[in-house]
Amino acid sequence: MPADRLLITLCTYNERENLPALIPEIHQYAPQADILVIDDNSPDGTGALADEWAARDPRVHVLHRPGKLGLGTATIAGFRYAIEHDYTLLMNLDADFSHHPRHIPALLKCAEQADVVIGSRYVPGGGVVGWGLKRKLMSRGVNGYARLFLGLKTHDNSGAFRCFRVARLRQLELDKFIARGYAAQEEILYRCRKIGCTFAETPITFDDRRYGKSKINLREVVAALVIIPRLGLLGR
Repeated sequence: MPADRLLITLCTYNERENLPALIPEIHQYAPQADILVIDDNSPDGTGALADEWAARDPRVHVLHRPGKLGLGTATIAGFRYAIEHDYTLLMNLDADFSHHPRHIPALLKCAEQADVVIGSRYVPGGGVVGWGLKRKLMSRGVNGYARLFLGLKTHDNSGAFRCFRVARLRQLELDKFIARGYAAQEEILYRCRKIGCTFAETPITFDDRRYGKSKINLREVVAALVIIPRLGLLGR
């Protein structure tokens, strides 16, 4: 049987400092993977740097978007690319080293048995490094909120380190997604659950970003608090 075709997506906005180290690190653990950089017209030149990389490495591709359109829409753009280009698996990582590529083999192993694999901070063996109490409580709260309203059984519903079987992504009605920002992480799992996907979680250690500033803010948290119950109560 032919080997699975793997696409790894990196949604970027001002990640120029991280990208030169991250791409070779990913290929250390998954040399067979294609990498798609989805850049939202980063003012720091991340997109131009990605273009330079793609010009010398055929495994690297770049999708340029006109502006900062939201993490959720960038993630869905990656789904569409994987579907259109007939990949077997899609894996998404944060582009700031908070999701270390050393965990990639474990996610791929789990993907042999599950449609959706989550790199989880909240299963035995997982954890977080570099967070204060406020951010820990916020993350735990949003995860509990998602389980309550969306019927999710998984423990880490707000993280972006995931691997999907693309055949299952084809079954999602991508035009119906309503979250544009970070709340898309919960919406994706909810919609995957609705179509009968199987799930697995494997432990990861989440390290706070190496360079740059976190994009999460109060506005994103409020959006999640509104969108999550809307999905669950209206059964969208």
